[in-house]
Amino acid sequence: MDAKQLLLTTSIVATGLMAGLFYGWSVSVIPGTRRLASSDYVGLMQHINREILTPRFLVPFVGIPLLLGAAAFTQFRAGDQRRGALIAASAATYLVGVFGVTAARNVPLNDALDAFDLTGATADQIDDRRTTYERRWNRWNTVRTIANVAAFSLVAAAAAVTERAE
Repeated sequence: MDAKQLLLTTSIVATGLMAGLFYGWSVSVIPGTRRLASSDYVGLMQHINREILTPRFLVPFVGIPLLLGAAAFTQFRAGDQRRGALIAASAATYLVGVFGVTAARNVPLNDALDAFDLTGATADQIDDRRTTYERRWNRWNTVRTIANVAAFSLVAAAAAVTERAE
């Protein structure tokens, strides 16, 4: 397998894994958390938001746009404009719709939730904190999930495109 094919394959796998994480979260964790009491929900989300900040998540999450960019570059350099364009579109979709949305929307919500003192709060304050966080966070998570599935679809489509010999 040459570098061009290795980058394409790795891009597909990495983008697919991240899309799977966001999709799995959307169809399992979010519906499950709706049944929790507000204090349990806030505590759970505080713990999850702290635990996910590990290299196992951060390296692929941050690395995917770089990987897609490198894969697009190698395709363009090899003269395959169609594959390069699909992968570049995947990179842009991921960068704006997944990375950008996470950085601009989900992370600030996570940071505000993390700063909330659950142990010193009243039940009304906890309910208010949950309401302020949950609906907005879930909405932006849906946006980044759709964007990630689109980015995955674009890079996967690049593999299905017949390479042109030039």
